[in-house]
Amino acid sequence: MKYICENNFMLRNISYNNQKIKREIEATVGSSFNIFERIKMKGIGSSNMEIIDCNKEIQNLLNLDNNSNKCNIEIRKKGIIIFFRVLLETYGLVIPFFKLKIFKGESNVYSLYMDKYFIKVLVKNKTNHNFFKKILKQRVSN
Repeated sequence: MKYICENNFMLRNISYNNQKIKREIEATVGSSFNIFERIKMKGIGSSNMEIIDCNKEIQNLLNLDNNSNKCNIEIRKKGIIIFFRVLLETYGLVIPFFKLKIFKGESNVYSLYMDKYFIKVLVKNKTNHNFFKKILKQRVSN
């Protein structure tokens, strides 16, 4: 099982039901919202977004296959998880809110930073623009 852990930076292979990794993720970003909270928030996940740039560790993973590099984001109670697929594996980049920095560069490009690690995504629809507003609102309420 491959994973990188450095302080609160967590890049995990979450393809398998590993209870140790699940506990680490929940300790870092909290548990998932229950069904009533999800309905009240009008959803906690984004649709697919194209990854246009990222740090070296993630780029090395994405270079393993020739598929288009896409990700989606899930909001948790104390942070977010950015999911992406490489070969037949699913990886999650776990970022707590206190480490998360979001920048909007060009009109459709958002950059998500945590320390020296980052992912830049291309947002093509209004739904995902609103999703980033939801992340910022959730971050402020924590």
